[in-house]
Amino acid sequence: MAKYQAPDFFDVDGLLTEEERMVRDAVRDWVSDRWMPLVEEAYRKGHFPTEVIPELAELGVLGGNLDYGDFPRLGPVAYGLVMQELERGDSGLRSFVSVQGALVMYPIWRYASEEVKARWLPALHSGEAVGCFGLTEPDHGSDPGGMETKAVKDGDGYVLNGAKMWITNGNLSQVAVVWAKLDGEIRGFVVPTDTPGFSAVEQRAKHSLRASVTSELVLQDVRLPADALMAGAKGLGGPLSCLNQARYGIAWGAIGAAMAVFDEVRDYGLSRIQFDKPIASFQLYQAKLVEMLTEITKGQLLNLQLGRLKEAGTLTPQQVSMAKRNCCYEALEIARAGRDMLGANGVTNEYQTMRHMCNLESVKTYEGTHDIHTLIIGREITGIGAFS
Repeated sequence: MAKYQAPDFFDVDGLLTEEERMVRDAVRDWVSDRWMPLVEEAYRKGHFPTEVIPELAELGVLGGNLDYGDFPRLGPVAYGLVMQELERGDSGLRSFVSVQGALVMYPIWRYASEEVKARWLPALHSGEAVGCFGLTEPDHGSDPGGMETKAVKDGDGYVLNGAKMWITNGNLSQVAVVWAKLDGEIRGFVVPTDTPGFSAVEQRAKHSLRASVTSELVLQDVRLPADALMAGAKGLGGPLSCLNQARYGIAWGAIGAAMAVFDEVRDYGLSRIQFDKPIASFQLYQAKLVEMLTEITKGQLLNLQLGRLKEAGTLTPQQVSMAKRNCCYEALEIARAGRDMLGANGVTNEYQTMRHMCNLESVKTYEGTHDIHTLIIGREITGIGAFS
């Protein structure tokens, strides 16, 4: 099989280090050779191919964003490129890895006790355990501060009651990072999913992210020991710090999906003959390809600078919001245009564009909707919060 050649109109490759290119190419080849033969059937059947989890661990992408023990740490740009290549395969694949590293391993690494870190981080890194992140609730999405899940002190431990919704990896998980209000303050808890009273109900009625497990978590008198509380996380800043890590990867990932669409419709346009010539020879088709490539290139450069800022330790949440907002919006617009350019063929599973289009509807929504990120950036520009 020929090696995948990504669109790179501005020689972004030339701005990367040799190590960054090497990491990207390893994941790129794995996605092309291993993941792509699996994804369409997984999407149709609505399941995540769990057989790839040990392979993802072997690639070093589970928790590759963390500096812990002897974990081989990826730099911010290399990590972003990994997210790009995984989502070129499917948003569900990138979501699995992103949740594991940014939303589960990151808060345990940053906020939990050394004993809890030692118990869970190696298992999550090796893929022996899968984790999920419980913040969103049935009635509280963009307003996580309104959460209704409660924790109460009970002797030396805690008891949790509540429900979480739209939780990636929920039914696959051995551990959940759950956010709840304790004495009115948002706190984080590390919850083994085999704890009595904890259950996960898979949400299968989806038109999007079908190659990903999405669940509702239900907590009924879930009793936890004292060290289940992540003592370092207090207030809404705890979960938001995790979301900021995930949004960083999402910005890169969305451009990967857009790259996949561009490649498919360019090749289709060169091979599809109408009116005795390839449809890529017509002005309208070329104009759409130009718009796609321009936005992909802008997204690649935006993400690269985002990574360099993260590398330097100067990255702000508002910059991450801008990248997530822009890349998800443009990727979805590219996928919608691509679906149209494929004509009737675009609705069949012989082509991947509609799968990416449907997935990106969710990616644009989760980890902060387009409008919420607009308000985050607007507050930074004006100094005025417009959330209420």
